[in-house]
Amino acid sequence: MKLYINEFDDFKREVERRNWHRELTNFSEGSIDVAIVKEFYANLYVPEDKEPKQVRVRGHLIKFDADSLNTFLKTLVVLEQGESLPSYSRFCRLRPDPQELAARLCIPGRGFVLNTEGLPWKLLRKDLTTLAQTWSVLSYSNLAIISHTSDLNLDRARLVYGLVMKMDMNIRALISEQISLIAQSNSSRLGFQALITALCKARGVTSYSLTYESLSPAINLAYIKKNCWNLNDPSVTFPGTQKSRARRSEAPSPSVDHAPPTSAPSTFALPSAPVLPVPST
Repeated sequence: MKLYINEFDDFKREVERRNWHRELTNFSEGSIDVAIVKEFYANLYVPEDKEPKQVRVRGHLIKFDADSLNTFLKTLVVLEQGESLPSYSRFCRLRPDPQELAARLCIPGRGFVLNTEGLPWKLLRKDLTTLAQTWSVLSYSNLAIISHTSDLNLDRARLVYGLVMKMDMNIRALISEQISLIAQSNSSRLGFQALITALCKARGVTSYSLTYESLSPAINLAYIKKNCWNLNDPSVTFPGTQKSRARRSEAPSPSVDHAPPTSAPSTFALPSAPVLPVPST
């Protein structure tokens, strides 16, 4: 399959189907007030409350429980008929099949690197398909933020798998839990900075900052081509670009039995304009 700029853009359409383009991935330039974000997390840390869902910032109560985030982000929880949980939540309750994850997320012939006990450990970034790498970038910047953004451990691979397979998610609950975990951790990282700034301003928090930070770079065609395109991914070809000859075959990393080549879960074209911001921190 060859992808051209004017073809069906499945990745972008999936973001829009999930309604993540309205607020979750649509913050403007200069939208981060770091001082407010630091105050948010400093006030949120409460040793006796392991999962805080609200905090006061400069006299204003900021709620970030699942329902409050749903209202702010305008995201919906889609349930199949007769089900009480979205498909991704049900999937997470099952024991993940490493071979199935690898078959959907990796280029042909690649799979999980094993740990010293012979168990699945991680998927290397260089082994991921272009689509899996693109969704991985979005997940690190907008859904479940951690410091290391290269390889996928089993939990992260399961999240990216859910995105690739278009499973409906309760994203508001995921983000709410992530904010609480960040606040109660010993890490100095500040996650969801644009979202927190927007939440605080929407509740009337006054900003005294003279400068604001921006989300950069944007996930567009140039970004994907530079940072997510796997030259060994047979499902993707950029227009006007001739692939360099594949490097000599490398010995595969110790991994779970490699799944046979499978077709891409669906066709997708790459966005021709900036659509999704990626925090610089």
